[in-house]
Amino acid sequence: MNQPITDKFWYEVNFADLEKRLNGQSHSPLHKIRREAMQHFTRMGFPSIRKEEWRFTDVSSLNNTGFKPATVAPVKVTEPLFKPFFLNDPQHSRLVFLNGQYIPELSATRSPSGVYISGLADALQKMPELVQRYITRYANYIDREFTALNTAFLHDGAFIYVPDNVILKEPIHLLYLTSAAGNTLVSHPRNLVVTGANSAVTVLESYAGADADKYLTNPVTEVIAGENAVVEHYKIQQESLQAYHIAALFVHQQRSSTVNLHSYSFGGAIVRNDVINVLAGEGCGSNLNGLYLAGGSRLVDNHTLIDHARPHCSSRQVYHGILDGNARAVFSGKIHVRPEAQKTDAIQSNKNLLLSDSAMVDTKPQLEIFADDVRCTHGGTVGQIDENGVFYLRSRGINEKLAKEMMIHAFAGEILRTIRNEEIHNRIDSMVLARLENGHIKY
Repeated sequence: MNQPITDKFWYEVNFADLEKRLNGQSHSPLHKIRREAMQHFTRMGFPSIRKEEWRFTDVSSLNNTGFKPATVAPVKVTEPLFKPFFLNDPQHSRLVFLNGQYIPELSATRSPSGVYISGLADALQKMPELVQRYITRYANYIDREFTALNTAFLHDGAFIYVPDNVILKEPIHLLYLTSAAGNTLVSHPRNLVVTGANSAVTVLESYAGADADKYLTNPVTEVIAGENAVVEHYKIQQESLQAYHIAALFVHQQRSSTVNLHSYSFGGAIVRNDVINVLAGEGCGSNLNGLYLAGGSRLVDNHTLIDHARPHCSSRQVYHGILDGNARAVFSGKIHVRPEAQKTDAIQSNKNLLLSDSAMVDTKPQLEIFADDVRCTHGGTVGQIDENGVFYLRSRGINEKLAKEMMIHAFAGEILRTIRNEEIHNRIDSMVLARLENGHIKY
């Protein structure tokens, strides 16, 4: 490729570089998928605001930024760089990634026999048949631009496999840290979580980066929940305030499984979180809880699709947003009920709290119902701090700034109460409090 890295075809330059580094794997079945995904992305390009799903989120600046593969800018690996993000529980398993690359010396896995917790690239080498049985199976890259881009560069990330009848009590932490060191980097983490029948697992994905770094993180996570399985999935996004974070989470549930998804967005200049959750077996339960805080000129976009494919399933979506300054948020939540999905019980709610007159929210809850025996509701609200509540607190001797912070924290607390793991709850709660100052969001 002769194009300079700064032009709009930077991804083609990066793909050619990837093929050179495959060391004989260019004829593998997985690389055939990579090439197909690259063809789809080249056909589609980055989405424009003319596309309905991206109408309020302009990512046109990605065309001319000239991102470099994260591997071209190695950063010295030291534990102090990562330690602030580690969980304190010594019993949990941890996979650590720097600029999208697995760092085994800082990772620690504790798993019973039959459970696999490893870097994806390593798993592809050691157990290719198991990984390739599931990878890309449910993550649609044909008409989803960023999923196609991620699949084209599919190389490393996390692989978690929990066989039938195994319950993991301690969480598995996937820590992604970007340190661009003056470079404009792009990484495409790929996570695959597979749980067997009657199993249980808790997974925490966290993404962070140095405050002044500009980069793109484009992760895709696939979660496959077996029959009667229980999956708790948490995601904490605290990227650099100059960074792009475009993520997709694909969930496929089998009969009587329960999946609880928790999303917390605190960083990034432009953030997009897509969740595609298919309830493919009878009696499934799905719960989505989200909290996003944005100040300055940040943009946070949450798009969810809950696909009720079978009868007797329930889903709950509750997303809260807190916006300040000139920040913008987008929430587009869709509940799709197929004709055969009778007895569906689905509720969706999006509430937003505006702390300034210039903050904006575009909220679009949607129902698509093709069955007649269902109970489905949806709603969205946008408002400001309840002055009556502030007055009540002030009448009890609390000053105005603290009263407002208490009201904001209580608004966030409705989402935080759904966190089942105590350490994860305390960590996220402290992150919310750290971003509040004088009744506003610090940025």
